[in-house]
Amino acid sequence: MRPQADTPDPAVLGALLTRHGWRRRGGATGRYGRWTPPDAAGTSLLVPESAAFPDSADLLAEALTALERSAAPSARHVLIALRTPSDEIHWHRRIPEPGPPAAVWAAQERLRSGARALLLTGALAARATAGYHGARHRRPAEAALAGLLVGPQPGARDLTVFAPVGPDDPYGRPAVGALLRALHAARDATDHERATGRPEAFAAAVEAGVCRELTEALVALVGGSEGIRVHVEWAPAAGPPPGFGARPEPVEFSPGDLPVLREAGARYLRDEPPLPVRLTGTVVHLWRDAPGGSGTVQLKVVDGADVTEVRAEVDEDDYRIACHAHLMGLPVRIGGRLESRGGFRRLTGAGGVLPVRVDESERERLLKSLDVFGDRDDHG
Repeated sequence: MRPQADTPDPAVLGALLTRHGWRRRGGATGRYGRWTPPDAAGTSLLVPESAAFPDSADLLAEALTALERSAAPSARHVLIALRTPSDEIHWHRRIPEPGPPAAVWAAQERLRSGARALLLTGALAARATAGYHGARHRRPAEAALAGLLVGPQPGARDLTVFAPVGPDDPYGRPAVGALLRALHAARDATDHERATGRPEAFAAAVEAGVCRELTEALVALVGGSEGIRVHVEWAPAAGPPPGFGARPEPVEFSPGDLPVLREAGARYLRDEPPLPVRLTGTVVHLWRDAPGGSGTVQLKVVDGADVTEVRAEVDEDDYRIACHAHLMGLPVRIGGRLESRGGFRRLTGAGGVLPVRVDESERERLLKSLDVFGDRDDHG
């Protein structure tokens, strides 16, 4: 008998089998059901109605063994969701069946890269809303994607991603909810602009998580296809999160939406304002065209901005202070405006460079992490 800790909840197993196309074909009413795979081929499963019956643990253990041995892709999906309770995000991209292996690979890569870009927007929106994120929050958002599980898929049209629902999982329900909310808001804004010719709905949709990055991901997925559908299903063991229905409606986009999505993305890039900041960073590169005068400083951001690195043009005095701080292994404080057109990687109107005192151990650590002086040919 399988240990009790490994025994799934029969109700959860039944919900997952239904979700992934398995059909109940009878069984003793109130005791167990017989389930067959989606294509009606392969071994059927006997699943108890509850864990209260004496033989329920044995039946569940046998059902899990049969799922492990099943060749049906849906069996892998069910096992993943059982072992790691997860919300499921499904993509379907309507394309003709690719022919040669190279075409299949290219179609799979397009689906996976577009899905990844869309997932990234959920992680970004869970941290902050903006018409254009650029480099802001990108590193922690990309790191959160490492906790997602990709389901096995037989072709280039469908993809399933599992987002574990544990409290410490890096992507988590806030990101899944943010993505779902943003997709529905993008659908509504697209319908509004296509019907009226007016773009104001996209401006309002920013608060729901819509951004340039999301429109770009949708354009990449829809382009070259007859349309896409994205569907979220909540982990049966956890139920829907607050504010969401038990069965969210799928969201679809078609080639007719592409002009509106492209124009909305261009507006988001154009309209996102620069951000005044006063940040602290370590100097990693310096360069200028002549021994004297102004120069460029590249900083690894420690505090004050949600980006990892910025470049700034500074005058001769600030450049000299940055050089001394670099040689001494000290961070500097600098003010200016983060410009959206550089992806929030460039600081304009920069000035007021001041070294920041740190203790000796921190100074030693910074010195070991710093790069040597760069030049324009290598870093310009």
